[in-house]
Amino acid sequence: MKHRTILLLLAALLVASCAEKPSVPLYGWDSIGKDPDLEAVRVKFREWKGHGFTGVCIQADLADIPALSAIAHEEGLEYHAWRPCILQEGKPHDWYAVNRLGQRADEFPAYVQYYRALDPANPDVQDYIVSMISDIAAVPDVDYVQLDYIRYVDAVLARGLWDKYGLDFSDGPYPPADYCYCERCVGEFKELTGIDILQVEDPEAVPEWTAFRCGKVTALVTKVYDAVHALGKKVSADVFPGPDAYAVPMVRQQWDEWPLDMVFPMNYNDFYLEPAGWLYDITAEEVKAAGDVPVISGLFICRDWQRKAEIEDPEGQGLLPSELATAVKGSLDAGAAGICLFTPGSMTPEHWAELDKLFL
Repeated sequence: MKHRTILLLLAALLVASCAEKPSVPLYGWDSIGKDPDLEAVRVKFREWKGHGFTGVCIQADLADIPALSAIAHEEGLEYHAWRPCILQEGKPHDWYAVNRLGQRADEFPAYVQYYRALDPANPDVQDYIVSMISDIAAVPDVDYVQLDYIRYVDAVLARGLWDKYGLDFSDGPYPPADYCYCERCVGEFKELTGIDILQVEDPEAVPEWTAFRCGKVTALVTKVYDAVHALGKKVSADVFPGPDAYAVPMVRQQWDEWPLDMVFPMNYNDFYLEPAGWLYDITAEEVKAAGDVPVISGLFICRDWQRKAEIEDPEGQGLLPSELATAVKGSLDAGAAGICLFTPGSMTPEHWAELDKLFL
């Protein structure tokens, strides 16, 4: 009888211990080059699975997605085919968005050369993106198509990036990055509201203009969602935080109005000059906005964490190993359904050790 009591106590302790670490979805974003070494990919996926990963979000060439997604499934991982949408090169000139100065993004990209942004309101662009995403969704082992850059260009940069680009956004959007002022959008907006936005001194003071552009992105996401669901697959999306705090004013992403199966806010605290504790507050806003859609809180990892104090560029900063618990627990306590790391390749042994305490 005594032995049976001890066994019952041990079983109860084991259950209690497991209850402290509920099963929480854990993902990682990664880009894999063309014609990859598939055995090396398998080793990587298996290693991540060993750290408690539920799935992977992979940017890869369409020709390689069948093999990569099959390996993910063989290793017990969900596969999100991560794909940039609006940023594309080599498309027809009239597909590209027009900024407030009247310049198209293919000839005058804002901030960096690869910011050659298509106009999400252009019907030809919509057809192209729906077709591109449908081809990915048709791959048998793809579980989700993950939409990235499904937005306008950053009309306002995150506060931590102002010094990097030598710009001050205190007075509002940066005109060379404020889209879309093409004839189609301007004309349609005037027909809907009676407002000629080209004659408005401060377009940002016209809430209908912001809502109009948010609506164009939402309409595009809806078309993509319908096409993907018709193929029996699901849609996730990488989005800016908020949405009202950052996503709407910065990139016109009213993502709480999008039809989605899962949403991945990029809660990169260093970009906003915020501490790791900020993850709780921003995630709480996101969970409330998302409703029934699971929120996966995206965390930015500092690869060279021992030198973080010397790194001025937020894109080289990120979470220290000692900050992981605060960021993860803050996100989950605020209602996030899971966590995603950008990127697992930036994780050091010290990061993995801290993560394992949380997920294993």
